[in-house]
Order: sequence, then C-alpha cells, then structure tokens
Amino acid sequence: MTELRRIYAEPTPLAYAKQLDHIDKHAAAFIARSPFLVLATADARGQCDASPRGDAPGFVVVADARTLYLPDRPGNNRIDSLSNIAANPHVGLLFFVPGVSETLRVNGSARFVADATFLEPLSAQGKPPRSALVVGVEEVYFHCGKALKRSALWDPARHAAPGEIPSLGRMLAEQTGRIGVKEAEERVAHAYQHHLY
Repeated sequence: MTELRRIYAEPTPLAYAKQLDHIDKHAAAFIARSPFLVLATADARGQCDASPRGDAPGFVVVADARTLYLPDRPGNNRIDSLSNIAANPHVGLLFFVPGVSETLRVNGSARFVADATFLEPLSAQGKPPRSALVVGVEEVYFHCGKALKRSALWDPARHAAPGEIPSLGRMLAEQTGRIGVKEAEERVAHAYQHHLY
C-alpha cells in the first residue's frame, strides 16, 4: 500500500464519504432505470469472473435498503457466477444506464434461491428465472463518469460498423473447430430468437 501511495495521491474526503452501507433513494432510482450490469464473483481460490446481466429496466429488485434480488435469465449453462458464489459469497455489481456516464457500484454477499414461490414475481415474458441471487448490500457508491467519457461508450459515431466484428457464430466456429460457421450462426440466431427467457 505504501508503494501505491507513492504513485497515487490520497482520495479526497468526498471519495470516502460517498460510500454508503445501504441503497438510498438515488441508488434505488438508478437501479430501477438500469437495464444492464456486470456481476463480479470469485471462486474459493480467488479466481475472478465478470459476467454481463441484462433485461428491461428494473429487472433487479430493490427489496429493501440492504437487499437486492437479481434474477438469472437463460445463458450458456456454464453457471460460472453461481458456482463461484456457492464457494465464495462476495460479489460486486456495476450498474449502467444507457446515455449516463456515471455508474453505480454495489458490493456485498450473495446466495442463490431456486424456490418457485420466490421466483414467480421475478418472471419476465411469462417465464420465471431458474434461480435468483439475493444480494446483501454492504457498500454502495456512484462512480464518476471519466471512464465512460474517455471511451465515448454511448456515442453512436464510435459504435462498431456492421460486419466490423465477426459474428459470434463465426468466432465460435473458428475458435473451437467443432462446428461449421453456418451451423454456429444458426444456433446463435435460434437462441437469440427463442431462448432469451
């Protein structure tokens, strides 16, 4: 830490004061407007993983000032995040709102729930999630927008042109060598059309 402080100045008092131990009205409003977050987890050995989560704004439920519900929508069934949480409950969430440069960071601990009665209210498109995370909130703070401003993330002029990035099907076919491009692209298209929920 001493070596780091030789490189980086001490944070301002405000940088520490902004950290809350609960979801206040501003954080709750941001979460209600957020359609996308990144979920960070680590396994028992500390090996890290960051996973995108997204749905309609408000898909993450603020149950109370210290509890969030995060439904787990269909994915690739690797269950990396859930497996990590089973071994190490510490999580970090980074919430985004399109067009807003600032983000919201929430740190805490999580457990997963698969009880049908609990999951039913978290349904989307008429389908309940197979499980959900219950996140116990420990730290909450807004992160300044410098990174998003530098990246111009929301600027359409900076968005990739169609075809600039190969399709997921092509990349999977070429990376794995286990499937042809056409079949891979058909599988991806089918999943996007029929298995979002």
